[in-house]
Amino acid sequence: MGSTTGPRRPIRRLATGVVALLAAASLITACGSGDGGSDGASKTGGGGGAANATGVDDGATLTMWTRAATRPQSEALVDAYNAGHKNKIELTVVPTDDYQAKVGAAAGSRDLPDLFASDVVFVPNYTTSRLFADLTERIDALPFADKLAQSHIKAGTYEGKKYVVPHTLDLSVLFYNKDLYRKAKLDPAKPPATLAEWDRQARAVDALGGGVDGTFFGGNCGGCGVFTWWPSIWAGGEDVLNEEGTAANLDSATAKKVYDTYRGWVKDDIVAPGARDETGATWTGVFPKGKVGVMPMPSTTLGLMPKNLDLGVAPIPGPDGGKSTFVGGDAIGISATSKSADQAWNFLAWSLGDEAQVDVVAAHKDVVARTDLASNKYSAADPRLVAVNQLVADGRTPYALKFGQTFNDPNGPWLSLMRDAVFGDGTSVDKDNKAVTASLAD
Repeated sequence: MGSTTGPRRPIRRLATGVVALLAAASLITACGSGDGGSDGASKTGGGGGAANATGVDDGATLTMWTRAATRPQSEALVDAYNAGHKNKIELTVVPTDDYQAKVGAAAGSRDLPDLFASDVVFVPNYTTSRLFADLTERIDALPFADKLAQSHIKAGTYEGKKYVVPHTLDLSVLFYNKDLYRKAKLDPAKPPATLAEWDRQARAVDALGGGVDGTFFGGNCGGCGVFTWWPSIWAGGEDVLNEEGTAANLDSATAKKVYDTYRGWVKDDIVAPGARDETGATWTGVFPKGKVGVMPMPSTTLGLMPKNLDLGVAPIPGPDGGKSTFVGGDAIGISATSKSADQAWNFLAWSLGDEAQVDVVAAHKDVVARTDLASNKYSAADPRLVAVNQLVADGRTPYALKFGQTFNDPNGPWLSLMRDAVFGDGTSVDKDNKAVTASLAD
């Protein structure tokens, strides 16, 4: 999947080093960069204004970084932009596990590119370190500003100012095997609308036997858990974190209902083999084999599914109904030290426009960044794509400065909570939640 909320998990040692680099960098970038100060940065870099709503296309050469996890989408957008504009973007794709360290080092040496993307859950680390230019006025001037994926906009808002726009989106959704549903005497047109229905349908498929299993999940993957378990909690009307991202609410009654359901699947052998040890590396490769009834998956895997697999897509439900999704993927902004902010904005504004979102993003079966384009000439041919696109409006992206060390780290407290709650007896959730809060507030 596109976000490190899935299989890829940053190492605590790396994350700690990056935080230190960013802290040092903030002392540098806060000193007038991008506001027309003595560093020579663009006078429009930090103030959010622009020569016009679409920026400037005058033949400038721009540098841009993105991580390898989103390489296909980034390259498609850059290639299309370069083919139709005077400005040219030189894209550098960085190995995903090295990305945070590279950004931190470049910030410290004032050598950031004009544009750089980030896994959306790590954007707050960059905004609070003042590595991005203020884009508030530019974003608000877009005619479709209120139709942008607001979860990404919110994640990139700091002290009332907006610093990033959506770049790539990856949503968590339910995939279900219609052929197995038919064999289990389930209606393939009626995916689960509650966690209880999900439980019943998974058990019905599992009863088929013959190597068929009801469901699957990454039981040793903290990122997989936040990506696919948290939507059920949100759908049930609960928050998982406080607004500041410094305290956890992962011991709520709603959260415990989610854990109880997963623990029941483990206890009764409804889960496909390997869930206990699944670190995320092969998590998305289980469903395509056609032997699992229903499981949460990244939306980006839809276009990678076997053509002969008759599958449906549905929102992730809460215990008693509702729907939600984790809006992952990458957000992108202009570096605070860029001297070509107007030209960089020209690319960002274009990337969010109808042409790019429909003829590049939607054409590649990726999730569009605008809710008003959920149904378009490409997605209309596949109702599943429309359903995924529409879910953006119901999705959330959690905000926490200590997200990596708390939720992605294999030695972090969230993974302990997950495993104790599902593979243990579930009695340590309250204690584990306190450990999560301690990590967030550390």
